[in-house]
Amino acid sequence: MLENIVITDTSCLIVLSKLSALDLLKGLYNQVSVTQDIADEFGEELPNWVHIRQVKNKTYQELLEATLDRGESSAIALALELNNVLVVIDDLKGRKEAQRLGLKITGTLGIIYAAKQKGLIAEIKPYIVLLQENDFRISPKIIDEILKLSNEL
Repeated sequence: MLENIVITDTSCLIVLSKLSALDLLKGLYNQVSVTQDIADEFGEELPNWVHIRQVKNKTYQELLEATLDRGESSAIALALELNNVLVVIDDLKGRKEAQRLGLKITGTLGIIYAAKQKGLIAEIKPYIVLLQENDFRISPKIIDEILKLSNEL
């Protein structure tokens, strides 16, 4: 297992659900958490292994909402309240804010890469194809980089 807790934003849940790959999160992390805002944005029933946690500092979340969407803001605010957390966030603005605040981050593609490293999936390339078919934007540079790291080029 990598981090003790992973907090995922809505986009990762949506994309992995479309790929029928939500279980990758369960296979990689001790605990997967979301906020109620993220659960509401997701709009589907969450697996029973996903924990809903409440942000205690709603004021900080509201400040973040001035520049980020509600789900990203709640994920970042919750991460700041916990220890040894990885935040899964795909939106560039949200990623930059989380990094600025000193949080450890990854994205959906990072989850897929970690799943390959752990042996949960055999190849990354089919997932990249599916991501692109589902309008998930990935730069060609990132695709090449991750395929090289995975020895799939």
